[in-house]
Amino acid sequence: MWFRRKTSKPLPRKPIARSQAGLFDPDGHSAIQRVRLPVDLITPGMRVIKLDRPWTEVPVLFQGFTIQDSTQARILRQYCEWVLVEGEEKLLSSALDKVSLHKKRTASPMPEIRPLAEEMPRASEAWSKTQNFVEQVIRDIEQGNDLNLQAARPIIRECVESIKANASAMFWMSRIKSRDAYTAEHCLRVAIFTVAFARFLGMPDEDLEIAGMCGLLHDLGKLKVPQEILNKPGALSSDEFAIMQEHTTFGYELLSADPNLDPIIRDVTRHHHERMDGRGYPEQLEEWQISRFARVVSIVDAFDAMTSDRCYRDGIPASDAIRVLYRNRGQQFDAELVEAFIRMVGIYPPGTLVELTTGEVALIVSVHPGKKLKPRVEILLDAEKNAVTPRTIDLAKPVLGEQPEIVQPLPDGAYGISLHERIQQLITDRRVYPS
Repeated sequence: MWFRRKTSKPLPRKPIARSQAGLFDPDGHSAIQRVRLPVDLITPGMRVIKLDRPWTEVPVLFQGFTIQDSTQARILRQYCEWVLVEGEEKLLSSALDKVSLHKKRTASPMPEIRPLAEEMPRASEAWSKTQNFVEQVIRDIEQGNDLNLQAARPIIRECVESIKANASAMFWMSRIKSRDAYTAEHCLRVAIFTVAFARFLGMPDEDLEIAGMCGLLHDLGKLKVPQEILNKPGALSSDEFAIMQEHTTFGYELLSADPNLDPIIRDVTRHHHERMDGRGYPEQLEEWQISRFARVVSIVDAFDAMTSDRCYRDGIPASDAIRVLYRNRGQQFDAELVEAFIRMVGIYPPGTLVELTTGEVALIVSVHPGKKLKPRVEILLDAEKNAVTPRTIDLAKPVLGEQPEIVQPLPDGAYGISLHERIQQLITDRRVYPS
């Protein structure tokens, strides 16, 4: 068992750098180097000298150790952003060669292995399986049954494979929302966006499944909160808010009943409402005490909560939610992660219906981190709002004549265009005309 000690002195946060110091053998030849590395680049054989937080904040047995296997490296990736490591120059050179590329990891779109239309059937199936799992967990909690949380792993694995092939397919699925099924769909959407965000940040593939589990299970504790508080349309009283805050502890206790769950999943469930300024809950942790995965999920959780319809209010547009995240970076949310998240989802996330300066109506297909206002779109209606054969264009690429731009986002269903119907059409077309 490990404990967080709020009295530990935090280490100063520094930008990731390639600072290194050579240690020399008796002949004066460089034998060992020390270098501060992004945690995603560490490998077995490197000796960990220092973390970006006190050792007491990470569930490791020793303060200073040589990484023996992928499990130890994975634990450091879940909690830290950078570490100081020591090793022979030959061992470190490969990682050092990747530092520059790693810094630019959020400046390029995620690779697409399969076209959106080709990936959509698999994404839809994975979405349905995951939604069914969450709904079953909700029923089990309500009925007091034992939870089979391990059953989520192969389901999340399918979501991971779909996101790796083309994340926009899952992003499209996440845009279809029901206010009557908020809890189940919220957990599912947070899982999907967490996996995609982890991949966008450059985390190794082996971390994506656990990241998805963190997102999927982060809010289960809300099922223990009375419905009259959870769905209250007005402001909560101080007593009601105190009960609402207990959902992080309720969730932690639910997950603690399964000793086979990775500890970071419980950590995220308990701490995804902690804040960088120390004013979060339930423990008012300071910035350096909040794990990397909890920081990631807190951003995704807030974004989905703001943009989703509830039984007592409508969600706000994604562009407004992005402004809220940006305004609260460094206070409520990790500043660097907020900026990376905005680069991933864009101003108009995939699946958003928009109107162009040409009068045409289109769906956002994918976004480019460096060209937030110029995504790839699928044209569905012409300037007179008549249906046309769908065609995809990249707004960032010059065209002859008028260069189309986005005028405004449109609500789903505008001009008779339904995202759900377009998804079903793509799925049907793939079944009728398989590749």
